This record gives sequence, C-alpha cells and structure tokens, in this order.
Amino acid sequence: MLLSGGTATAATAEKAWQARWISRSYCPGEPNTWIAFQKKVDLGAVPASVPARIAADSKYWLWINGEMVVNEGGLKRGPAPGDGYYDTVDIAPFLKSGKNMISVLVWYFGRVGFSHMGSGIPAMIFEAIGDGVRIVSDESWDACQHFAYGTASGKVPNYRLSESNVRYDARRFNQNWFEGSGKKMGSATELNIEPGQAPLGRLIPRPIPLWKDYGLKDYEDVRRSGDTLICTLPYNAHFSPYMELEAPAGKLIGLHTDHDVVTGAKCVHGEYVTKAGKQSYEHLPWLNGQYMYYIVPEGVTVSKVQFRETGYDCSFSGYFNCDDPLLNEYWQKAQRTLYVCMRDTYMDCPDRERAQWWGDEVHELTEAFYALSPSSWALARKGILELAAWAGPDGSMYAPVPCSNWFKELAQQSLASVGWYGFHNYWFYSADDSFIEDIYPALHRYLHESWQTDADGLPLERTKGWNWADAGEDIDKVAMLHPWYYLALKGEREFALHLGKAADAEEDARMMERIKESYNRLFWNGSFYRTPGYEGPADDRAQAIAVVSGIAEADKYAQIAKVLDERREAETYMMRYVIDAFYIMGMPDKGLERLRDYIPEVMNDYSTLWEHRGCKNTNNHAWSGHGIILAGQRIAGIEPLEPGFRVFSVKPQMGTLKTVNCGLETAYGMIEVNLLRKGRRINASISVPEGTSASVTDSRGRQLQLAPGTHKVSL
Repeated sequence: MLLSGGTATAATAEKAWQARWISRSYCPGEPNTWIAFQKKVDLGAVPASVPARIAADSKYWLWINGEMVVNEGGLKRGPAPGDGYYDTVDIAPFLKSGKNMISVLVWYFGRVGFSHMGSGIPAMIFEAIGDGVRIVSDESWDACQHFAYGTASGKVPNYRLSESNVRYDARRFNQNWFEGSGKKMGSATELNIEPGQAPLGRLIPRPIPLWKDYGLKDYEDVRRSGDTLICTLPYNAHFSPYMELEAPAGKLIGLHTDHDVVTGAKCVHGEYVTKAGKQSYEHLPWLNGQYMYYIVPEGVTVSKVQFRETGYDCSFSGYFNCDDPLLNEYWQKAQRTLYVCMRDTYMDCPDRERAQWWGDEVHELTEAFYALSPSSWALARKGILELAAWAGPDGSMYAPVPCSNWFKELAQQSLASVGWYGFHNYWFYSADDSFIEDIYPALHRYLHESWQTDADGLPLERTKGWNWADAGEDIDKVAMLHPWYYLALKGEREFALHLGKAADAEEDARMMERIKESYNRLFWNGSFYRTPGYEGPADDRAQAIAVVSGIAEADKYAQIAKVLDERREAETYMMRYVIDAFYIMGMPDKGLERLRDYIPEVMNDYSTLWEHRGCKNTNNHAWSGHGIILAGQRIAGIEPLEPGFRVFSVKPQMGTLKTVNCGLETAYGMIEVNLLRKGRRINASISVPEGTSASVTDSRGRQLQLAPGTHKVSL
C-alpha cells in the first residue's frame, strides 16, 4: 500500500532521515549492476502501521519474510536535476513478532538516457520507524553483488534508453536468496553522503501510485516455430515473461518481444542461462509488446510459459461508442495506446525511448480525462513539475525530462506544453491548482524573459535547439509559432488571475491583443495565413492553429476550411488541431470526415496505434490517439465550464453519426451521455454526478442547467 500522496513538489524538502545510503564496497558502479541487500530483524508486537521509506538508484524489489512486497519500486530519477524520488510503503501486514527477514534487490541502470538522471552510484536507502519498530539501512545490513544478473548479448538498446538488456545466469546465485537461505553475504557499506547531498541529491515523495500487478496470466495462444515459442498476449502491454522448464546447465534461452524481433526498434530484451534440473524464472525488468518470443535451444523442455502484466494503477473507466465501427475500434486502441505509454512518466513510446516528450504529453494528459480514472491525473502533475524544475539557465523549457543526454528545446512543443492545452488543461479538467504557485515563476520567466518579441509584438523564431513543428512536408513554421505563443500567454493569464496577479494578467492580455492584430494584418493574404516571404503552399496546420487559438475570426472560416480541405500535410501531432478547427468553425461533418480519413492511417490489426500516418515508425504512440479527446469533447460535446467539471456543458456535434454513448470519470463521479439523432434533433440522456451541474441548450433554444441526476433532453 502506497502511503505518499500526490501533493509533493520538486521544491518539497524531505523529512530528516535516520537511515543512511548504503552500497557494496567492492561493487563497481558499472551499467546494469544488481545488488542484493538483506537485514534480519527481531520484533516484539507489530503495530498496526509501519511506514517504510525506500529509495534507490535506480529500481528496487522488496521482499519481507520471503513474500514480495514491492514489484519494481522506485521512479526514474529527476524531479529536478540531481534529485530522486522515494516510495512510502506500509510494511506492517508483512511483519511478524519474532524474527523477520528484509530483502531488497537493487537494479542500477548506470546508463544515461532520455528519462532518467543517474547519480553515478548504485545505492539504496531504507527506513521503517513505528511504535517499537526501527529498521534503518546502515552498515549492519548484508550486501553483495547479485552475480546472476549481467548484460545480455545482441544489439544494444537505443541510446535514449537508460535500461540495459538483462541476462540471468541461474548457475551463479541462489534464486531463493530473498528467503534468507544460502551462503552469507558480505557487509553493506555506508556511503559518506547525507540524504539530500549530491550526487544522490534530495529525495522527493513519490507522487504517483505503485504499479498495478495483474498477476501471472496464460498467453492467449502459444505456438512453436523451429526453436521459438511464439506467445500471443491479449494486447500490447508492459509485462514480465515467466517460464518453467527442465534443462542441463548452461543453455541460453532468448527472451524477446515483437518490438525487438519484428520491428527492430532496438528496445530491451533478456536472456536466461539454465542451471541443471527443473527450474522456473520470471524476468523482472519489464518488456513491452503484444507477442513474446522464447528462443529455446535443443535439450531444454519448457513445460509452462506465462506473463505478468504490470502498469500504471488506474482503471479504464472512460468509454465511447457510436454507430461507426471504425471509430469504435480506433477509440479502444487509442485507450490501450494511452495506457501503454504511461509508467514513470508519460512516454512517447515504451519500446525505443520511454521518454517524456512534452509534445506527446499534451495530447496524453487530456486523453486521460476522457479515457481513464482520476488516479491517472497524477502522472501529468508530476510531468508539469518536472518540466518547470528542469528549466535551463536562460529560462528555456526543454524536453524530454528527466534527461541525462538531451538538452535541446523544441520551441513550439514547449509553448504548447506550458500553455492552454498543456498546463492549463490539466488544471481546468482536474481542478487541481496545487502546482500553479510552484511552477508560475518558471512559466512567467520563460514567456517574458526567455522569449523575445519584435516591433509588432510577435515572438522571434528560435532556431537553436530543434526547430520542429510537426512531421511532414511544407511546414510554414513561423505562421504556426505565433498562435502557439498566443495560447501560452492565454494559459498564463488564467493562472495569473487565479493567483491574484492582476498586473501579469493585464500584460498577457495586452500582448495577446497585439499578437492577434499583427498576425491578422501581416500574415493574412486574403485567402489564408502565410508568413511573409514563405514560398511554399498554404500550410493546413498554420490555418488550424490560427482557428483553435482564437486569432482567426469567423469571417475567415470559409476560406480556411477550403485550405483544410485541399491541403493535408498535417501529421499525427498536429492532426488533432486540424480536425478540431472544423468543429470550432461549426463544421462537424467535415471534422468527422477528416477523422475517418485519418484513422486507417494510424491503425491496423495491432492493438495500439502507429506514430505517424501510413503506419510508420513504432506502433505505440498515444499522440495518435487524440481522437479520444475529439470524441468526448466535440462529438459527444462534454467539456468543463468550471475546473474539474463542477459545471460542464453537453453540446454534441455528431455530424452524420446517429448514436453516441460516452462516459468519463471525474472527481465527482461518472458523467454519462447517450445520444440518438432523429432528423435535426438529438434525444439525449445525461447523467449528472452529485456536486456538479450540466449546461445544455435544448431544441427550443432554452438554456438549461441540469441538477445531479439523469435527465432526458431534446437538443
């Protein structure tokens, strides 16, 4: 049971620790090092609760009296540069009066990567203090390098990953060491590093739940092809493969997923070296895929294979279905893709990178409000605090963070992240304002000091870093830049008003007004928006972002819609805004048509979505699932009017659809909307949770405020 809540910030000072960081004196700090720690404890009566605080560089597994308590604890390091996270776990249910055995296995990554900032030291700290209980890590613990673990052969994982390929040699270590049997270990070494000091840094409470363990399950199908067992999972998932076998000693079994074998994405894989006789093995580092491959050499008999799915602890509480089977299938796959892109951070993908790119996260954090339960929201909050804490010396915001080997700004993604669709959307959809005061100084510095504007009040293009606006061709980047800056100011203005910073809010409003006037005067050529001097064709993305930002007025909509019909350069990242522009302009038929055209380009028989149109790159990218947002917000028309959906609107734009059923879980409970279109009217059943109200306009033009309960309304 995780005790720490979701309210910690990167600025939170940790409580004084009585425990000390420990390691193994002769254990080298090389990549992919594993250390076993153990402590025997005599206890009297066990109190009702014994909170234990635990941290490690980089991951840990905890057993008490031979029973696993935490399966992959710890978060990748980096709430701020140099700092780490700690878990708080109630261990009382696992303790007993008399002798107890505490066992901790630590996996030290030791590799730089796009989602983890290592300390350079394999280390662990453990502290459990309660009524009559005091268990702290110090030199009285046993410790040794776990020599069964090593680095697997074959291609090295992508340089963006901090994890290594892991080999387990069953001949080299007692597999049941955590029960306390086997030869004695050596002694742990206390490190001369106080908690809070570099390089292990401050320790911040874990802001998200421990992983959900779905237990060992049978594969959907197991078939043999030559020396390989090909095992089918029910869907793309994070999982640990398990097997039972009989073999002579020294046989090598390869452990791969389809992402490694089929796509060649240079993701992680594993190996197992057999001992003699009957044995079983579960590969602790999680893999990702929809198919598992056990490559079994001659002389080895595998009697059983299973998998253990793990993942972010939330439920799939949101739903959407309609009379279009293609849209229904896409929505289900988008929901699965979103979930598989969640763990330590929101990820762009769980195979080649596992990195918190904020262009992806802007889509993902809003998808979660329509697709998942409220426990998912904490992952976005964690990412917001990290992005602000990792601001550069000049105030610039860059991603991915945490990071050890990438420090380039994607300017337009950063503006989207800190603005209306990023930071603001998280606050407005969740009603969680606890982060705003913490991140506001970094946000304000970024927009008003790091960015410079020209004589017309327009932001100057930033060509340093990675000047990326979208995949695809014919990108009018400058025409896209100014609306993104406008939206960032719009988001900051709401935060300034919320914090009572009237002067800042007035400054943001003045800057927005000037940008809007200058942009329409300088960029509108009578037919579409174009950067002066840009020679390429009209950019559909630039037109769309001008609409969704509010810069484009309604008198330009007909001409903009013509461009959006004729030009189709937007890729998966910007496609959300192209489709949304149609809905904002009051053209739901065109919005639905474009969504239907887009879906086959990112979807095939796989259970998750591709990164780019045309089924390109990797098939694990949740930014391709932005239709979750469009389905809930536009087609079903469910949108918050006050933070947290305390007041929400139901304004469906069904287009040619005849039926729509949609539900999403808020902090107040489920909002559910069932729609049946008959001619020009929509018969709606709307369930309004306690503590909220719904705003609708009925078919007679009356504005209705619906109280908690279920209502039948003609729209």
